[in-house]
Amino acid sequence: MSLSKTGVLYIAVLALACAAPFIGGYPLFLMKCLCFALFACAFNLLIGFTGLLSFGHAMFFGMAAYIAAHSAKVWGWTPEVAIIAATLGSAALGYVTGWLAVRRQGIYFAMITLALSQMVYFFCVQAPFTYAEDGIQSVPRGKLFGVISLADDRVMYYFVLAIFVFGYWMIHRIIHSPFGQVLKSIRENEPRALSLGYEVHKYKLLAFVLSAALAGMAGATKALALGLATLTDVQWQMSGEVVLMTLLGGMGTIAGPVVGSTIIIAMQNYLSGFGSWVTIIMGATFVVCVLAFRRGIVGELQHFLKSRSNKA
Repeated sequence: MSLSKTGVLYIAVLALACAAPFIGGYPLFLMKCLCFALFACAFNLLIGFTGLLSFGHAMFFGMAAYIAAHSAKVWGWTPEVAIIAATLGSAALGYVTGWLAVRRQGIYFAMITLALSQMVYFFCVQAPFTYAEDGIQSVPRGKLFGVISLADDRVMYYFVLAIFVFGYWMIHRIIHSPFGQVLKSIRENEPRALSLGYEVHKYKLLAFVLSAALAGMAGATKALALGLATLTDVQWQMSGEVVLMTLLGGMGTIAGPVVGSTIIIAMQNYLSGFGSWVTIIMGATFVVCVLAFRRGIVGELQHFLKSRSNKA
C-alpha cells in the first residue's frame, strides 16, 4: 500500500527528529521543545477540536511535574512508572475539574478552570513536598525499566521523543475516530449534537480528561528531562503560554501546536539576552501573527495549499 503525502511528511519529520542531536541540535533544548509541543497538542485537543477554552491547563502540567519529580527523587521510582503515575494523577484531577466545569460554557467555563488552577497553585505553594519557591531540584532520571540509564542527554532525548510520538499518535487517533467526529460536531453546533441524541456533557468531560492526562504526561516528562519541577510550571502564566503556542501555530490543526510551541521556546531560549523584553517581543509577534495569519501559521499554510489545489 502506497503512503500518502502526509505519511511521507510524517516519516521525514520523524527521521529529522531522530537525527537532530547529531546535526547540531542541543538535546536539552530539543527535549524542552518536545515536552511543550505535547502540552500544546493536548491543549489543542480541547480548544481546537472540542471548542472549550481552558485557562487552567497549567495545573495538570505542573502537578504532574511535581508528582513525577517527587516519586523519582524521594520514592526512587523508575522513570516510566513515575510518568505513568503522574499522568494518572493529572487524569484524576482533570476528571474532578471537568465534572465541575463542563456544564458551563464560554467565559464561565474558562473562569472555573482558572479559579481551580489558582487553587492548585496555592496548594503547591503550601504543600511541604513541593518545597515552595525552591521547587524540586536535581531530579534523577533513573534507569528505564531498571536497565537503561537515562543519564546521557542523547539517550534521554530518544526517550522523550518516544513519549512525544506516542502522545501525538494518540491525539491523531482520537481526532480521526468516531469520538473525535462527535467532538468536532459539538464544537461546530452543540445544540444540534444534543438534538441528535449525543450526551454532550459526557463527551466534553472525556475530552477534558484525555487532554488533562496528555498535558500531565508532558509535564512529568519535562520534570525528568530537565531535572526540575517548580511553581513556574503551575502558574497561570503557563496556561497563557500554551494558549499562545496553540493560536500561533494554528488552532484546530494537528501540527500547528508543535510549530507554535517550537517558535515560542526558541524565542525564550535564544532571546534570553534581552531580559524582560522577551515578553514584549513575544507579545508583538503574537499580535502580528493574529493580524496577518488569523488561522495560525500551519492553518494559513493548509488554506493556501487547499485553495491552490482547488484552482488546479
